[in-house]
Amino acid sequence: MNDKMSQLYQQVLLDHNKTPRNYRELENADQESLGYNPLCGDKYKVFVNIDEQDIVTDVTFIGDGCAISKASASMMTNIAKGKHVDEIDSLYHQFHDMVRGKLDPDTDPNDLGHLKIFAGVRDLPARVKCAVLSWHTLNAAIKGKEKVSTE
Repeated sequence: MNDKMSQLYQQVLLDHNKTPRNYRELENADQESLGYNPLCGDKYKVFVNIDEQDIVTDVTFIGDGCAISKASASMMTNIAKGKHVDEIDSLYHQFHDMVRGKLDPDTDPNDLGHLKIFAGVRDLPARVKCAVLSWHTLNAAIKGKEKVSTE
């Protein structure tokens, strides 16, 4: 990652960590799931509303974790709103592959948009589970699972 990209990554991460978007409990959520990373203690609950056409109409989260996990959850909720559950499933796999170094967001076809900012996580193996925790939790909520762990 070049210096300019690294600075942008840090700015976005700090902004979403300090002022997370959609950080609230969603009353009367259609689905919810609790995600936990036992290695570092990050824990988030994701709430989601899905309409009859399987479109996510709202998604929120609450909980505690490191800057990477909170920023990832915040950006995930922004990008997931208005998407079909199949699109979210595709983003989930693309994001997971990117942070694990299996997808190059600059050369491989993808729909990650601003989420590409997390590509540098692949260089920090201990932080990969932090970045994907909220994605695992949203995926679990959509599939009706009440709990999920990164282990």
